[in-house]
Amino acid sequence: MTSKDSKSNFAQLRDKILRQNGKKYWRSVEEFVDAPEFAEYVKEEYPAHAEEWDNSLSRRNFVKIMGASLAFAGLSGCVIQPAEKIIPYVRQPEDIVPGKPMFFATAMTLGGVTTGLLAKSYEGRPVKLEGNPEHPGSLGATDVYAQASLLDMYDPDRSSEITFRGTPRNWQGFMESVRSTLDENRADGGAGVRFLTQTINSPTLKEQFKQLLTELPNAKLYQYEPVNNDNALAGSKMAFGTPAQPIYQFDKAERILSLDSDIFSGFNVRYIKDFAKGRALTKDKKSINRLYAVETTLTLTGAKADHRIAVKPSQMAEVAKAIAAAMGVSGASSTYTENEKWISEMAKDLLANKGKSIVIAGENQSPMVHALAHAMNAALGNVGETVTYTEPFQPNPEQTQTEQLGELIKEIDSNAVKMLVILGGNPVYDTPVDLKLDKERLEKVPMRIHLGLHQNETAALCQWHVSETHFLEMWGDARAYDGTVSIVQPLIDPLYGSKSVYEVVQVFFKENFDKKGYDIIRENWQKQGFENAGKPVAVASSSNQNTEAQATPQPTPQATPEATPTP
Repeated sequence: MTSKDSKSNFAQLRDKILRQNGKKYWRSVEEFVDAPEFAEYVKEEYPAHAEEWDNSLSRRNFVKIMGASLAFAGLSGCVIQPAEKIIPYVRQPEDIVPGKPMFFATAMTLGGVTTGLLAKSYEGRPVKLEGNPEHPGSLGATDVYAQASLLDMYDPDRSSEITFRGTPRNWQGFMESVRSTLDENRADGGAGVRFLTQTINSPTLKEQFKQLLTELPNAKLYQYEPVNNDNALAGSKMAFGTPAQPIYQFDKAERILSLDSDIFSGFNVRYIKDFAKGRALTKDKKSINRLYAVETTLTLTGAKADHRIAVKPSQMAEVAKAIAAAMGVSGASSTYTENEKWISEMAKDLLANKGKSIVIAGENQSPMVHALAHAMNAALGNVGETVTYTEPFQPNPEQTQTEQLGELIKEIDSNAVKMLVILGGNPVYDTPVDLKLDKERLEKVPMRIHLGLHQNETAALCQWHVSETHFLEMWGDARAYDGTVSIVQPLIDPLYGSKSVYEVVQVFFKENFDKKGYDIIRENWQKQGFENAGKPVAVASSSNQNTEAQATPQPTPQATPEATPTP
């Protein structure tokens, strides 16, 4: 067979591949490597590889190399892309320059902690999130959660519609159904209505529930999410008699003691920035801060610590008592005798830096450890210097979230709940086994509503599911770690027919039940004396698309939280 005949056979094979259509398609070139025409072509064109052709491994590698040749032969040229026309703006939006980014100040809340962000946008599409350098919760820094949150907005698996038992419905149908059921419960003050949310730190949402529970005095609001500050609030209540929220100033601390607190992996990026300031040497500062860590498992904080000891989880409370006794806390005593020298030297170092130190306990530690940390900060003179206290920002701080969930479970088991509204989260998946909100319990509730970004396990067990707007698509507000209030402004219209938590809660009011999120936020802040609150914020843009630092973020309304009694 001549080379010409071999190429002709190969051409026939190529035509055979391209002719296949309908239900049977060719999947790859490897389907045809054993065809006689292809083998002859290889022997004629690549005689050096002819001996290896019977070896399946060598044949596979050869086919990979041949992929480019086959593409040039016509396999990749079989699809012609349709012509597309680029149409310019009929009316050019103000301040938009194609190819140059714009920056908008907004905020993201996770685990009850809010981080101020600058969102980078091209032609109305957000593409990148960074910390807002003028926001006290971030100081220009961000974390992996904020960076990844942008992917949530564009997630093709996001919930995209309102459904009733899996069937698409519209917003009007949802409101009519909810209000019809709600009217049946108004006679007894909403005795059978329960709301279950994640941690609330939004002033507007808190005010909405305050007003709603006035209209429905027998309805109840519960909060629960798996990562919470239950132990911290219970510890402060043990120390002060009332729950309090500590605020730490790591930039002013020369000595820091961590009692199993991983400050470098939490949601509060401000603490990480402040700690880094204490590690920086300047002309006026000739020494750096010192970090002590007592841990039950290795963390980033322990890895960064100057001095670290490992203890058993069962020993942590006694270790904290031993440290408190070494610092002279009244009434403190311990049975822990290990690492006595380490504890003694560490206590002397902190006592030598009174008013310039911090003792912080991990959120997973018991209320006793948190109470001891507050007592140690008082003994060290840190209160008012490196540690301050505010009232908790969330509603009903007297009850821990675990206690609130337990109360809800009891009410469901006693058939007292007629309507359960789950606003965010996935409690069917993440509630603890002894307080599991499972299928058996939920089916005892006649009316179940879920608001969420995804059709998750909880949505599957609720009759109504409402797709939730992403924080980059909605108006809102939230408090930072120190009580500063930030306005959350949208960068883009909702990609789907989704609703915010403010709009869903508004449906339960007797009047004005169909307000938009924008109007809800604006009216609440106008009542607080901020006349311009809720108006679209002027765009913060950069003349240089590669220099984000030139952006000028908008100021956010400030709220000074009231302080609780200090120890």
